[in-house]
Amino acid sequence: MYIAIVNARLQIYLPPLTLSRIRITMANKKLQVWLPLLLSALMVVGMVIGYQLHDKANSAIFMGSGKKNSVQEVLDLIKERYVDPEKTDSISQLVIDNLLSHLDPHSSYIPSRYLADFNDDLMGSFQGIGVEYQLFNDTVNVMNVIKDGPGEKAGLQVGDMLLKANDTINLTGKKITTDEIRKTLRGPAESSVKITLLRDGKQLNITVIRGNIPVPTIDAAYIIAPQTGYIKLNKFGDRTYEEFMQSLEKLQKQGMKKLILDLRGNPGGLVSEATAIADEFLDEDKMIVYTEGNESPRTEFKSRKEGLFEKGPLAVLIDETSASASEILSGALQDWDRATIIGRRSFGKGLVQEVFNLSDGSAVKLTVARYFTPLGRNIQKPYNNKSRKDYDEELMNRYHDGEMLKPDSSNTRGKAYKTPGGHTVYGGGGITPDIFVPIDTTKSSVTYTRFYFRNTLHSFVYKYYLTNKTKFKSITTLAQLQQQFKPGEEEWKALKATALQRDGIDLSEVTPSEKNTILQRMQALMARQTIQTEGYYEVENQTDNTVIKALQVLK
Repeated sequence: MYIAIVNARLQIYLPPLTLSRIRITMANKKLQVWLPLLLSALMVVGMVIGYQLHDKANSAIFMGSGKKNSVQEVLDLIKERYVDPEKTDSISQLVIDNLLSHLDPHSSYIPSRYLADFNDDLMGSFQGIGVEYQLFNDTVNVMNVIKDGPGEKAGLQVGDMLLKANDTINLTGKKITTDEIRKTLRGPAESSVKITLLRDGKQLNITVIRGNIPVPTIDAAYIIAPQTGYIKLNKFGDRTYEEFMQSLEKLQKQGMKKLILDLRGNPGGLVSEATAIADEFLDEDKMIVYTEGNESPRTEFKSRKEGLFEKGPLAVLIDETSASASEILSGALQDWDRATIIGRRSFGKGLVQEVFNLSDGSAVKLTVARYFTPLGRNIQKPYNNKSRKDYDEELMNRYHDGEMLKPDSSNTRGKAYKTPGGHTVYGGGGITPDIFVPIDTTKSSVTYTRFYFRNTLHSFVYKYYLTNKTKFKSITTLAQLQQQFKPGEEEWKALKATALQRDGIDLSEVTPSEKNTILQRMQALMARQTIQTEGYYEVENQTDNTVIKALQVLK
């Protein structure tokens, strides 16, 4: 007798020989009474065994069988017999990382301790106290308090220095890391955390009830020139389309007829949000993107409805750090001649990942397909026979090869395609812009680079704000800021002294052009400190070469 589970139903298979014997014995009247009982007993035994098999199958590791493979056997041996104590979790991660690294550059392992942050990033919110902070002199300084958030309700202020959490957890010192700070300050909504802080030289205790904190994906949306709107999109999260529509409708009410969509520095995110935004620019039944993989059949994403901005002039800004969903959106608009793409060749990330949860709370982000633009261009840049290190350094190689300095220097330009309007576009990795804008080399000296990466200017502006808080608190618009805060020689001398004393950087070595750039950014950072992120971009865009080129194109 064979017992099997088929589609969760128990089936008993009796071999032909057994059936023939039953037929013979059934002639015996004495067995006619017992045979039904015997079969019933066999059914009961089979159901018990089948239930146990089914239960064990459900508890098996994802896509695994009951039999251990050699990798699992080695891990078990290390755990049970190795001479020194070893963290098997770390060894498992090493094995998985090494395995995935031989597949492609974007398949990766997500340890359980990072999975929540990964999901929060995509969902566009997190649970915490609602402050932006930065480490200065090994101390957590509150840079911004989110309006109507838990921190503001509890009384936290810009300039507060956080010392302890719940009386025992130190938030200061050289050994403290941003990961430890985030883990301490974040927590389930409605939970509380007691913060010990320093304000104006006095130590205070404030209890904050944590809440759900939205993280906007639109950095700025404003009228940048007559009838011309500007939207800066930093990633594609769970609420990006909703935020984008709110921004678009707001700008249209203000008379917008032309639009600059800035995707520079946007690493991507949810494809559904990118395709929904593309639908607002394209008329019905146009291909936006399709995906295809060895084990994934072709899936097409098309425009489905009448869009809110199908006709107005449109410029899309990209650069070498625009990736994934950013490339899907810009590629679709370029293939249909709907937008002028301005900037530099995008990153070239055209692989589709799915996240598979593992039994220990970790996950694997596995590549399952490739993205293709409407014309069939493969977005992914080449990675065969490259180590992950070489792949990661490809952007730096673009700079050394001159690609970021002059047009027509891309060495990965592939097959040429013709758009419906007769324009030539290229495959082979990334989206090549219609209009090239070189990287700004006025910020490339050793002194300026060191000054930038040491965060010297950010620290200076923050402390300058605290020293003059009364003055800056009354500023609510960019016009007020530009009238009351015009960085000049006085601020430059103060910054030079701070840079030399704090970081050992001699700003007298920078060029006049770099000095002007630093003073311009000083005002932009003060705009962020006083009138939030949008103010920062309003100042920066005044001298941004790519934005200036977009304004010229849209005239």
